[in-house]
Amino acid sequence: MEIKFGTSGWRDIIGDNFTFDNVKLVSQAISNYLKSTIKNEIKIIVGYDTRFLSEDFSKTSASVFAGNGIKCLYCKNPTPTPVISYEIISRKLSGGINITASHNPSEYNGLKFSPAWGGPALPETTKAIEQEIKLLKQSNIHETIKETDFESAVRQKMIEIIDPEKKYSNCLKQFINFNAIKNAKLKIGVDLMYGTARGYLDSILKNICKEIVVIHNYRDVLFGGKRPEPDKEGLGELQNIIKKQKLQLGLSCDGDADRFGILDSDGTYITPNQVISVLLYHLIKTRNWKGIVVRSVMTTHLIDAIADKFKIEVKETPVGFKYIGDIMVSSDTKDKFIIGGEESGGLSIRKHVPEKDGILACLLIAEMVSINKKTIKEILLEIEKLIGRKFITKRINYKLTPELVQTLKDKLKTNLPEKICDINVKNVNTIDGYKFILEDSSWVGIRFSGTEPVIRLYLETNSQTKLLQLKNYCETYFNIK
Repeated sequence: MEIKFGTSGWRDIIGDNFTFDNVKLVSQAISNYLKSTIKNEIKIIVGYDTRFLSEDFSKTSASVFAGNGIKCLYCKNPTPTPVISYEIISRKLSGGINITASHNPSEYNGLKFSPAWGGPALPETTKAIEQEIKLLKQSNIHETIKETDFESAVRQKMIEIIDPEKKYSNCLKQFINFNAIKNAKLKIGVDLMYGTARGYLDSILKNICKEIVVIHNYRDVLFGGKRPEPDKEGLGELQNIIKKQKLQLGLSCDGDADRFGILDSDGTYITPNQVISVLLYHLIKTRNWKGIVVRSVMTTHLIDAIADKFKIEVKETPVGFKYIGDIMVSSDTKDKFIIGGEESGGLSIRKHVPEKDGILACLLIAEMVSINKKTIKEILLEIEKLIGRKFITKRINYKLTPELVQTLKDKLKTNLPEKICDINVKNVNTIDGYKFILEDSSWVGIRFSGTEPVIRLYLETNSQTKLLQLKNYCETYFNIK
């Protein structure tokens, strides 16, 4: 089976295509890529999440790098993806690996590669690695893959075992007003989703909150039978706890802690679109930051409306935080960058890592609530009054057969709608998928998932009634019911 890198690394089913042999193959390909592009000493970090066999896969990967003469920093415990990014930048490493499938179901695992700039690898990098994989497959793999015994490599100091938790947690002090959170005496519920935020988000909050109630703070490779994704469906248990114990916030991260999930004081799920928007507003007010905000193409235009009020530029990217991260580190934009985010639940801010950071997002929300002494919904209402318009968004995932997926792809190539719900299509954006911008400022997006057999429908308008009308029309027109 082919090994392909999607929007954020290579992911596949454990024991099917995600095997020890293939982890060796990909690690050797990355070793070859690094050796062909870096002339100086090569040094990388290797981490892993809490999935089945993740630590064994990571040791296998580290053993291949060591066998290629590449020194490895090996994480002692399951490690969030943003922490890997932080270590790459702070230690000036050549790159990093995290063995993780992020929010995917438990039968999946994956390998994320981040190059020296600390963000997710861009397409030109992953294409070069895929080419190396093809070349290796054409040769005698057993002769071309170099590896050494993990314990021997540790004794030879080719592999150094580290614990990056304290350094990363300390770095957050320059981005978060911990005193404001402490003075607010917040009571917070935390769902760690059996993932890598354990020992990070909960440990930080224990020191600055009046009370925290923590659930799912142990390893379960099946993630309680659910996806480790902090969306509305995944946070039902935390929602009940917030209501029952009258907590002020609910905070959560996905399996590798690069995505966030937020609940308000009444248990209301705050969408990532809303979180990015309120945090943009908060950063403008509290930091007086000017410059640019970056969002992926299927992310809310509420961001644009706030930016317009404060004379801030908006940059739009394809889906994938790598594109946002690339703008974060670009010499002509890095000092102007305010916040970048995606509707799928990832964000970062100025001078932080060019990678999604769910831990940072959770702490920023706690800071915002503490300083404003308002609920998130009250802050959203404040923004709505400022903007003068509602922004109601929804994303729906549809699992279709491969035949129906191909039929839809063919239809979109030849038969784009001129009207949706009798509203003229003003513009069609094809930067990533198809985004139909309507004359009344509503919009509809269609995108094919890069990691699963799923089609995503994105909707944004100014009323629930119109949202339902757009949904029904699109399901019929695109045949995705």
